[in-house]
Amino acid sequence: MLENLRTNNKTIGVKQTLKAVEGGKARTVFIARDAEEKVVGKIKELCDKNSIEIVYVESMKQLGKACGIEVGAAAACVLKSS
Repeated sequence: MLENLRTNNKTIGVKQTLKAVEGGKARTVFIARDAEEKVVGKIKELCDKNSIEIVYVESMKQLGKACGIEVGAAAACVLKSS
Protein backbone atom coordinates (compact mmCIF):
# COMPACT_ATOMS: atom_id res chain seq x y z
CA MET A 1 0.00 0.00 0.00
CA LEU A 2 2.87 2.40 0.76
CA GLU A 3 4.08 2.09 -2.84
CA ASN A 4 1.06 4.28 -3.75
CA LEU A 5 2.98 7.19 -2.21
CA ARG A 6 5.65 6.98 -4.92
CA THR A 7 3.39 9.07 -7.15
CA ASN A 8 3.76 12.81 -7.73
CA ASN A 9 0.04 13.11 -7.10
CA LYS A 10 0.25 13.33 -3.30
CA THR A 11 0.46 15.65 -0.36
CA ILE A 12 2.78 15.30 2.60
CA GLY A 13 2.18 16.75 6.04
CA VAL A 14 -0.80 17.44 8.26
CA LYS A 15 -1.75 20.86 6.85
CA GLN A 16 -1.60 19.80 3.20
CA THR A 17 -3.41 16.52 3.88
CA LEU A 18 -6.13 18.30 5.84
CA LYS A 19 -6.58 20.78 2.99
CA ALA A 20 -6.89 17.91 0.46
CA VAL A 21 -9.44 16.07 2.62
CA GLU A 22 -11.49 19.24 3.18
CA GLY A 23 -11.41 19.99 -0.54
CA GLY A 24 -12.58 16.49 -1.47
CA LYS A 25 -9.34 15.77 -3.32
CA ALA A 26 -7.97 12.96 -1.13
CA ARG A 27 -8.31 9.36 -2.34
CA THR A 28 -6.34 7.56 0.39
CA VAL A 29 -4.94 9.05 3.60
CA PHE A 30 -1.90 7.64 5.38
CA ILE A 31 -1.45 8.34 9.09
CA ALA A 32 1.51 7.38 11.28
CA ARG A 33 0.56 5.38 14.38
CA ASP A 34 3.06 7.32 16.49
CA ALA A 35 1.68 10.73 15.49
CA GLU A 36 -0.01 12.62 18.31
CA GLU A 37 -3.80 12.34 18.32
CA LYS A 38 -4.20 16.11 18.68
CA VAL A 39 -2.21 16.52 15.45
CA VAL A 40 -4.07 13.96 13.30
CA GLY A 41 -7.46 13.81 15.06
CA LYS A 42 -9.19 16.28 12.74
CA ILE A 43 -7.97 14.41 9.65
CA LYS A 44 -9.29 11.09 11.03
CA GLU A 45 -12.63 12.71 11.85
CA LEU A 46 -13.02 14.18 8.35
CA CYS A 47 -11.97 10.92 6.67
CA ASP A 48 -14.59 9.01 8.64
CA LYS A 49 -17.24 11.60 7.81
CA ASN A 50 -16.38 11.60 4.10
CA SER A 51 -15.72 7.83 3.78
CA ILE A 52 -12.07 8.29 2.81
CA GLU A 53 -9.84 5.26 3.33
CA ILE A 54 -7.23 5.59 6.10
CA VAL A 55 -4.09 3.45 6.01
CA TYR A 56 -2.08 3.36 9.23
CA VAL A 57 1.71 3.26 8.98
CA GLU A 58 3.87 2.04 11.87
CA SER A 59 5.88 5.24 12.36
CA MET A 60 6.34 8.81 11.20
CA LYS A 61 9.84 7.87 10.06
CA GLN A 62 8.49 5.04 7.89
CA LEU A 63 5.80 7.29 6.39
CA GLY A 64 8.34 10.02 5.61
CA LYS A 65 10.62 7.49 3.93
CA ALA A 66 7.71 6.11 1.87
CA CYS A 67 7.02 9.68 0.71
CA GLY A 68 10.64 10.11 -0.33
CA ILE A 69 11.58 12.67 2.32
CA GLU A 70 14.34 12.55 4.92
CA VAL A 71 12.16 13.52 7.89
CA GLY A 72 9.15 11.91 9.52
CA ALA A 73 5.62 12.68 8.43
CA ALA A 74 2.50 12.41 10.60
CA ALA A 75 0.17 12.28 7.59
CA ALA A 76 0.18 12.10 3.81
CA CYS A 77 -2.38 11.38 1.13
CA VAL A 78 -2.72 10.21 -2.44
CA LEU A 79 -4.88 12.58 -4.43
CA LYS A 80 -7.72 11.64 -6.75
CA SER A 81 -6.80 11.70 -10.43
CA SER A 82 -8.00 14.90 -11.99
